[in-house]
Amino acid sequence: MIRILGIDPGSINTGYGIIDVDGNHSRHVDNGIIHVRGESLADKLKVIHEGVLGLIETFKPGEISVEQVFMHRNADSALKLGQARGAAITACASRDLPVYEYTANRVKQATVGKGHASKEQVQHMIKVLLCLSEAPAADAADALAIALCHAHSREGLLRMQGVKGVRGGRLQ
Repeated sequence: MIRILGIDPGSINTGYGIIDVDGNHSRHVDNGIIHVRGESLADKLKVIHEGVLGLIETFKPGEISVEQVFMHRNADSALKLGQARGAAITACASRDLPVYEYTANRVKQATVGKGHASKEQVQHMIKVLLCLSEAPAADAADALAIALCHAHSREGLLRMQGVKGVRGGRLQ
């Protein structure tokens, strides 16, 4: 069994979703939002970094999956998203956790079946796929979708890397 932490980075809200994966079965562990607060950019990035570190310490994931940056119409928004991603990834790297990145279209394709699905469609499918009593908030649903995308991609990654299996939560 492997525990995966999915992260949907954002400069206002950073969503997270944690699942346990055993073969083809995925089980919901937790999800939520790190509400990014602070006066300066440095303060906000610190909140993301410390929030992700807290999740790592509490839930002890073996692998991390993060959404890749895509170019927004607004370059400033893309820059802020990249900085939020950097804060989250640095927290994971500081704990020597492997980080896997997926495009938004790939995540939606893996969970909804089409790459340009709406937020509502992602929320609905996450509720169905993880047997939740209600749909999670949009940012948390995106993070769970990122974790599920990685769960579905792991076997292929293992084969491509010539890996024999998983040991201690890491691809070997």
